[in-house]
Amino acid sequence: MQYSRLSSAVESPNHTGVSGKDERADPAHSISFWGSTGVFMRESIRFYLGERLVTLTEVAPDQTLLDWLRHEGRTGTKEGCNEGDCGACTVIVVRLRHGKPMVKAVNACIQLLPMLDGAAVFTIEDIAVGNALHPVQEAMIGLNGAQCGFCTPGFVMSMVAYRNAEQPSDDDTAINTALSGNLCRCTGYAPIVRAMKQALAAPDSAFETALPALKAKLLTLQDGQDVQFETTRGAVFLPSSTEALAQYLQAHPETLIVAGATDVGLWVTKAMRPLPRVAFIGQCPDLMLIERSADGLSIGAGVTYDAASEALSGWLPDFGRLIGRIGSTPIRNSATLCGNIANGSPIGDGPPALIAAGALLHLRSGDQKRTLPLEAYFLAYGEQDRRDGEFVEGVTIPPLAEGTFYRSYKISKRFDQDISAVLGAFAVRLDETGSVLEARLAFGGMAATPCRASRAEAALVGSRWDAASLDRARLALADDFSPLSDMRASAWYRQTVAANLLTRFFEESRGETSRLEKAGGLVHV
Repeated sequence: MQYSRLSSAVESPNHTGVSGKDERADPAHSISFWGSTGVFMRESIRFYLGERLVTLTEVAPDQTLLDWLRHEGRTGTKEGCNEGDCGACTVIVVRLRHGKPMVKAVNACIQLLPMLDGAAVFTIEDIAVGNALHPVQEAMIGLNGAQCGFCTPGFVMSMVAYRNAEQPSDDDTAINTALSGNLCRCTGYAPIVRAMKQALAAPDSAFETALPALKAKLLTLQDGQDVQFETTRGAVFLPSSTEALAQYLQAHPETLIVAGATDVGLWVTKAMRPLPRVAFIGQCPDLMLIERSADGLSIGAGVTYDAASEALSGWLPDFGRLIGRIGSTPIRNSATLCGNIANGSPIGDGPPALIAAGALLHLRSGDQKRTLPLEAYFLAYGEQDRRDGEFVEGVTIPPLAEGTFYRSYKISKRFDQDISAVLGAFAVRLDETGSVLEARLAFGGMAATPCRASRAEAALVGSRWDAASLDRARLALADDFSPLSDMRASAWYRQTVAANLLTRFFEESRGETSRLEKAGGLVHV
């Protein structure tokens, strides 16, 4: 493994290695030049590791944060599954959002090092100050929250992140959600949950009191520059704008685009795939927008599931509930809604739910932009309608028309952190008489791509929304799909579940229709 090196030529003069002294970023001490995209460029990435400013050159695009941390002596961060499931490698990443530091737990094993530019990273070694343990550490010790200890650092970091969430709650469900990305084989989770509740009631520690001052440090790292450099293991590009990204992709159409790396990270850690040229877009300001308009809710390609959750929950409440089933908290802190789309997986959870809602995808190549229905983007297994040098800018979810009923359902073996066997998402619009004006029935896990059940939809449109039309649609599903059998489910199971989910949707919507009719009208739910 080739590791990035600390480049003393570009560090600020008061660099003290690991002494813990503050080292503020200074653009004068970073290698910069006027780049081909017409923007001032930097040839290094910069982030804080605890109190220390780190400036790195020669960062391979496939180098993980976990490998780098352990090479740097931060061995409290453990390698367990190396695929973002167990949480032993959990660290805290802090970035400025809406003018204040936002504390998030992430999986270091699938965070690629260039993604940390402009952030602050904290490991288990950073949260105790002097001889004073953090309240989470004290609670874990006092309430016997650890046995073998291998998973404990990751738990502690997730707990510290949750303690610094915007509105942490001592509700068991909320705590379980916050810790959904951490697995323990020894202790059982009850003492860990008790420790979390005790820590929530404790006063701020030195870690928390230092967070406001971190804002000034992070501001110094926001220089508005593109980052571009090449190493013997590949090229790295971090765009400062969509204009810069579009120009770069025109010159290098073979570039792999990475936002959250929750999938690409596994290409590195499991498939050992090289990443020759990567554009990291997760912090491109133009791609991090969430906007509401008459056209709908628009979400940029850099927006994570966590960041989009509140807006999506308000726009499509059932999709908002589904987000809680996508990965774990650390995964949702990194994974992006549009990355889930661009990846084109037939078992991605986001695309079917968006297709049922009539979502539109926005793509750009150079100065040319185009918009297409999301379902048209998926052509075949591993093949999407994205041209050379083209990238996803965002997705827009139009408002549901009056009389529309929408639901999405995920079927998996585990509630948390599991890939779907089948995901069904449905939207049916009725007129005043109860006849179906429009039906959008979308599935994941049933075909080589996320797609609509066109024959089942045709069986519904123009008919009364009743048991007879439901039966016709259920039968038509057998003509729409010929699912595969694999480790997650058999073909028979998938076909049966798909039909049963449609029945569940029918029963739920009929109950809602009755309630709304009594209230004097139909509205979307």
